[in-house]
Amino acid sequence: MWLVVGLGNPGREYASHRHNVGFMAVDELASRLKADSFREKFSAQYAKASHAGEDIVLLKPMTFMNLSGQSVQPAAAFFKVAPANVLVLHDEIDLPFNDLRLKLGGGHAGHNGLRSMIQSLGTPDFARVRIGVGRPPAGYKGEVADFVLSSFDTMERAELPDLLQRAVESVLDVCARGLTPAMNKLNTKTSGAKASAKAPSKNDTSPRSEGEAVGAASPRGKA
Repeated sequence: MWLVVGLGNPGREYASHRHNVGFMAVDELASRLKADSFREKFSAQYAKASHAGEDIVLLKPMTFMNLSGQSVQPAAAFFKVAPANVLVLHDEIDLPFNDLRLKLGGGHAGHNGLRSMIQSLGTPDFARVRIGVGRPPAGYKGEVADFVLSSFDTMERAELPDLLQRAVESVLDVCARGLTPAMNKLNTKTSGAKASAKAPSKNDTSPRSEGEAVGAASPRGKA
């Protein structure tokens, strides 16, 4: 069984934000798999589906981004899913928009949804589908958190359906063939098609590097 988690913030006012691309991808996955209706439990919305003989639980935490782990951990415990079979879809500012990567483990890199999951699961060793949303453009007036808590621009919205479908295909590949083959396929193809995102400078003073405390619910998954 796989527990597939989409990270985002609940509420109509956040639905179109870059930070909610994980929710968007899980909704696309539910449609593709003809999952049963989402229901409420674990401070989340969850649905069940299957693919290639694997049972899949789709989960959208309703806790706000920085408390996501408080939803994921009880769901994983209830369905007896080990962290190695948790797959999270999340926005990634360190990848250009429309880029996509699979990854196992690692830190949270300032993403408070991942930070909360690591704290609640007690390990960083779960799989991630990193959905590139890019960094704020030159001249952007505001913090990184403001950027991810804003909607995709017109050009991005035109390409978003394809990005979400590729994220769905990546999840299905993981469920069908396992993480390593899927990761090798996606990351090799992506590396050949697009230049890697520019790594942050050692002198980068972006607010991303610090992060917000996770003691209270907040939509600011990057701070």
